Amino acid sequence: MLGRLFGSGKGAAKKRPTPSPSGAGEDPLVWVSRKLDAALQHHQAGRLPEAEAVYREMLAVDPENIDALHFLGVISHQRGEHGRAAELISRALSRNPSNAPAHNNLGNALGAQGKLNEAVVSYLNALALDPDYVDALVNLGAALRAQGKPDRALACYQRALALAPVTPAARAGLHDALRDQGDVGKAAVRHDKAPTLESGSCEWHFDQGNSHKDQAQWDEAVASYEKALSLAPDFSPAYVNLGNVLNVQGKPDQAIACYRKALVIEPDLLEAHYNLADVLRDQNRLNEAIPCYEKVLALRPDLPDAHYGLGHVFRNQGRLNEGLACNKKALSLDPEYVEARWAFAMSQIPKMYGTDADPMSCRTAFAGQLDELERWFDGTRSTQGFKAVGTQQPFPLAYQEENNSSLLKRYGDLCARLMGEWFGRQGFVVPGRRSSDGVIRVGIASQYFWNHSVWKAIVKGWFEKIDRERFALYAFYFGVRQDEETVLARSSAMRFEQGAKPLRQWVQGIIDQQMDVLIYPEIGMDPMSIKLASLRLAPVQVATWGHPETTGLPTIDYYLSAEDMEPPGAQENYTERLITLPHLGCFYRPWGGEAIHPDLGKLGIDPRSPLFLCPGMPFKYAPQHDWVIAEIARRLGRCQFIFFIPEVSNLAEKLRQRLEAVFTRYGLNIDEHVIFIPWLNGPAFDGLLDRADVFLDTIGFSGFNTAMQAVERGTPIVTREGRFLRGRLASGILKRMGLQELVAGSEEDYVSLAVKLIRDGEYRGRVRKRIEAERPVLFEDMAPIHALENFLAEVAK
Repeated sequence: MLGRLFGSGKGAAKKRPTPSPSGAGEDPLVWVSRKLDAALQHHQAGRLPEAEAVYREMLAVDPENIDALHFLGVISHQRGEHGRAAELISRALSRNPSNAPAHNNLGNALGAQGKLNEAVVSYLNALALDPDYVDALVNLGAALRAQGKPDRALACYQRALALAPVTPAARAGLHDALRDQGDVGKAAVRHDKAPTLESGSCEWHFDQGNSHKDQAQWDEAVASYEKALSLAPDFSPAYVNLGNVLNVQGKPDQAIACYRKALVIEPDLLEAHYNLADVLRDQNRLNEAIPCYEKVLALRPDLPDAHYGLGHVFRNQGRLNEGLACNKKALSLDPEYVEARWAFAMSQIPKMYGTDADPMSCRTAFAGQLDELERWFDGTRSTQGFKAVGTQQPFPLAYQEENNSSLLKRYGDLCARLMGEWFGRQGFVVPGRRSSDGVIRVGIASQYFWNHSVWKAIVKGWFEKIDRERFALYAFYFGVRQDEETVLARSSAMRFEQGAKPLRQWVQGIIDQQMDVLIYPEIGMDPMSIKLASLRLAPVQVATWGHPETTGLPTIDYYLSAEDMEPPGAQENYTERLITLPHLGCFYRPWGGEAIHPDLGKLGIDPRSPLFLCPGMPFKYAPQHDWVIAEIARRLGRCQFIFFIPEVSNLAEKLRQRLEAVFTRYGLNIDEHVIFIPWLNGPAFDGLLDRADVFLDTIGFSGFNTAMQAVERGTPIVTREGRFLRGRLASGILKRMGLQELVAGSEEDYVSLAVKLIRDGEYRGRVRKRIEAERPVLFEDMAPIHALENFLAEVAK
């Protein structure tokens, strides 16, 4: 970075005679040259305080020393003091307007403040003085890209590569500009026609790897990077890019190992620290990610991406204020940072509420931010908005038991507008309804073609039971994870597309298959799903309850739900047309398999106590219902509530702190009643269900798969029926079995029912027997499949 800051353009300041500080003895020109050389050595080595001291020493003798003013400005820019940097460099230029590197660095300082028009002028001034100034060409290209002018940016990068073929920033910019134009294939062709490196060299294989990476040719990219490393084992950039590709391939542990190898070679390699932080964050290793981001910021305090990434971690940890502060800092460094601006709005709704949180005030803040976001995305910003859609989503809204349809409609309209602007620039041609050939093409686009709750509850039954003489299923799988369920989906689909492909490839791939109906099993959890669902890629587009909430998208026509899980008048909760399939709305197979009974003592569970199983993720527990747990404990005395620690362990700690505050108010010792244990796999969870006396469903956002597991083990369930689909999953299951008596109408009834099931052992035994007798009605129900087929046939006409 320093090399590009200093530049190599023409017009560097000429050293004029300056008095030496002693006033005699040393030749002034010699003194200036000696001091400047010393300062530059410090500066280029990253010793900014030492360099600054020498520059200031020069200014103390000559307050108008051009070099000292210029490079003090560069230091200010490196520290994130961009306004001060522009002021100092402008002073230097007022004394020597012919200094091309100073114009280039002024452009950097202005661009960092979001003053793109002024930055472009500065880069053009540098190039007017030195038309072959490669750094200025690259920086001008970046500024033009940020202005949404990829054609002009492309010309800059091509000129830079003609002058200096081995310029990674120019090659990367060239590919980015071509991607902005929507043509990854052309990017590869232009890459091949760029001035070549020595064939067979480490750099050549590295460059080939970059070309393959840009075309999503992941295996070929890995082979090229590995070949480069075999020729130069200490070539740290190859480790970084290899790690990037391995991460895309769903091999995060191998990616982490690559970044760590790069850091052994080059301990202060910023890209390695940053990418390592991102992968750790994505793996929910949040406590490990934080020091990595902090290291990046120690190296580059002015890097907006690092502040944004750290804010993302804090949001996932439920640290709302810290996350918002990070997003604010990122925006102060880059006011046009669309992802950070988006995140600031989405982060108004915390992932989990603390003891003193006010959910309604957060809701109001989110509504206000939507207003501002709608206005903010205008002009050039709207052309870049597609980058932000899906990066963070208002998923936590679902944990408020309120009608979110009006808020989500505004959110959905914004997503559709921003994605639609991108779509309109790409030149896609979407065919109308195709001529019928007797078989209806149904596309299913999802991140979850593996043993995930969305697949298990909803999608798997479609692949197993839908009539293949009438319907052809096309699977569009955005992920890379594979298991036996992936194999089932692949073998059952007419076509199975999978991979971490860029947005444009997915759009074109779906269009090419000419779907009659396109179904998104969930919208709200996965970034690619919301991006694609915001576009019109098929004549009929459908969402369903993988995320049990309206999408708000004007591009989604229907929402598939279930008769037994919707309240009366449910249409008002949706922006789509609501379709309720019979019963539970799905064909569901029992989990089956043998349970593994855990050692309760080793888990810290008292086997002599009545045991309540509380299996929800910590963020599903709303603070206004915490008293329910304490009240049950107060009435029963001896009992234990078993909660689980997810990967993001601090969320469990936040829940414990909330519960402890309530237990203290009730005069109870939380340690005698509440225990948090590590998450258990399927067989071990089944074993714990066998030992539990009662399964307590989460209030407001119910569980489906966990409740079905409890039913399979015969464990009594207590649930409070919610106002919306998301709060009625377990109650729908119980009602389907004729066990309405386990469905409470209020929190007070919920407490009373839980207490009764513990105190009355005979009643609890009768409930177990009734569950065992009635549960077959839940499984392998073909009525929802037949209704789905009828629906698809009707809308595909």
